[in-house]
Amino acid sequence: MAVQRFYYGEAITDFLTKTDNTIIGFLTRASEHDINYETTNSWVDEIKLMQAILMDYDKHGSIYFEYNIPRMGRRADVIVLIDSIVFVLEFKTSGQNFTREAEMQVWDYAIDLKNFQEGSRNRIIIPILVAPNESDQECNLEISPFEDSVYNPLRSNAKLLKKCIELCLEEVKVHMKSTMQIEDYLWAISGYDPTPTIIEAAVALYEHHTVQEITRHDGEIDNTSEAIRNIILECREKKQKAICFVTGVPGAGKTLIGLRTAIDQFDKGEKAVYLSGNYPLVTVLQEALARDYVRRSKEACQIDKTANRPCTKAEARSEVKAFIQMIHHYRDLYLEGMKVENGELIEIPGYFKSHTDKAYIPTEHVAIFDEAQRAWTREALTDFMNRKKNFPNFPYSESYYLMSCMDRQTDWGLVICLVGGGQEINKGEAGIAAWFDALKDDKYKDWHIYVSDRLTDEEYSGGRLKDILPHENNNAYSVFSQDKGLGLFKNEKDLSSRFHIVPELHLPISMRSFRAENVSMFVHQLLDLDKGGAAVTLKKLDKYPIVLTRSLDEAKKWMRSKARGTERFGILASSKAERLKAISINVRYKPDFVHWFLDDDSDIRSSNVLEDSLTEFEVQGLEIDWACIAWDADLRLNESHSKWDHYQLMGGSKWQKINKLENQNYQINAYRVLLTRARQGMVIVVPYGDTSVPPDSTRKPEWYDGIYNYLKDIGIKEI
Repeated sequence: MAVQRFYYGEAITDFLTKTDNTIIGFLTRASEHDINYETTNSWVDEIKLMQAILMDYDKHGSIYFEYNIPRMGRRADVIVLIDSIVFVLEFKTSGQNFTREAEMQVWDYAIDLKNFQEGSRNRIIIPILVAPNESDQECNLEISPFEDSVYNPLRSNAKLLKKCIELCLEEVKVHMKSTMQIEDYLWAISGYDPTPTIIEAAVALYEHHTVQEITRHDGEIDNTSEAIRNIILECREKKQKAICFVTGVPGAGKTLIGLRTAIDQFDKGEKAVYLSGNYPLVTVLQEALARDYVRRSKEACQIDKTANRPCTKAEARSEVKAFIQMIHHYRDLYLEGMKVENGELIEIPGYFKSHTDKAYIPTEHVAIFDEAQRAWTREALTDFMNRKKNFPNFPYSESYYLMSCMDRQTDWGLVICLVGGGQEINKGEAGIAAWFDALKDDKYKDWHIYVSDRLTDEEYSGGRLKDILPHENNNAYSVFSQDKGLGLFKNEKDLSSRFHIVPELHLPISMRSFRAENVSMFVHQLLDLDKGGAAVTLKKLDKYPIVLTRSLDEAKKWMRSKARGTERFGILASSKAERLKAISINVRYKPDFVHWFLDDDSDIRSSNVLEDSLTEFEVQGLEIDWACIAWDADLRLNESHSKWDHYQLMGGSKWQKINKLENQNYQINAYRVLLTRARQGMVIVVPYGDTSVPPDSTRKPEWYDGIYNYLKDIGIKEI
């Protein structure tokens, strides 16, 4: 059932005629939670105050209590519309004072409405924090708008609230209209198309919100989710094993799809697990979910006084880890009772007679592997298992081994691979072709294979898979022609019956930036040195500011001027950008990325403090609102400015050229990751280089000037 947009709402003229008890009745019946004495008293205070101050506006607007802000998983206490102006009011009970946290909260509500609610895009929105008994001296009635007509939050007590609203109306000089109530209701139910961060989405999904409530309802996510549900149903009903590949552009929602699928299966009483080799992503998501779990537990205990105690952080983390895990932990779990013999992983004789089958057969029928293109090669995994796990001669690539774990299921199983294009950034990452290499083995000859029709694109393993898909005149859902397969499945006689092309398994549109869907294309063109194409695409990004500077201080000022409420901003740099240390960016220092992503600027480890920077390894799969990308001489233009030259610092005195194509691609992908992290806009910093005498030979000005001029010639605005 859809969540109600508001608990109570109607025209001000009707609101003024209602008794407290009548309105409390509406609110109580609509509430999703048990109502305690404190909540009822707060509602009564709000109703009495709003009726007192709205007497002069009985024909000029509407009022809504407990208005849903789905992306944030919260409700605004009161929203008042007067002559088309939207006042967002957050009340703190009479014993509370103004706090920065509360001010950020009401500001976030206003920004969220402006960015994601259709009816608010052309409206003035004024957030007001109300602490009824706060002193006049602590109030702030100074009116200050941003360019998008969202005002800085005001602070008012009960006594000054009427004056606060009057000052706002006078400031914006809106002409009174007596027919606004009809338009107000259309505003209240207008479309809401949010694009949450992956952290917000994970928290909301874990609270059992639907995707329609928390994210943009453009059909792509729903279509892909429905396709995966159908594949799961088919595997279960037909008792078959399968592998499914979900592709998509950066920020399209692949991780969201994975988390949604895992939680859906849990809700149905079936176990599924979301797995990722991305340690920062898993750690940040686990911590965010655990913090939210504890918060909700505390709130539940406040409502239900009979509850024993809120859950601890340790208990919350244990709960969360049931469905989101590091891929390495999952891998190690199912090595129990196994040994290598004749190049194969086999059971230790007699081991499972004295142990439960749980040690051998996965408890989950669905395993979702995020960033599947980053699965390790056999060489990399063998080396790691020997050095770190004291498990010599490991015989498989990571993709082969993970499939072998699901193959142990006695009835059915599904492996879902979430695949990002151009995302390989580590040595030893095999790319998506490794999964198909594993599928050659006779062991998997009965597995069904589901792919999107975009898996052949160049960005997925360099287009190596292009000949395994049909060329023409074939059924769109289940097709494969063996003689076009380059021998990839040469021992298979009837692959066509188990190879399925499902177009819905591709996500073509980035959701990361709700301001512009062409950011990924722009970054792709920029890194391809397609200056003309990048210039054309840049002009389409009119709502997504991209600016250029030589000064890190200017970049910091720019981000601080743009960010509002709890929006996150931070500094990013390539892991090879070692000469940025000269401008106080030390990429070798590894900050605590959990605090970087989750804490506010009261903690010096927060991204918003702008003291610590992260590299591509810590931010892949995550995002922030505003990013500063610091560009070093590790990726620079050659003398003719016709191609990129790739370097890494050796020792402390010189750059060494990177000649291996694979490592060059890793470096390009590193910058691709960095340049696609920002949701709302970014500033690129290219330092001047060193002009002192004698000069620093690792920071020649011409290297940095070449990069800067290229970006400027594309049309990126200088600040």
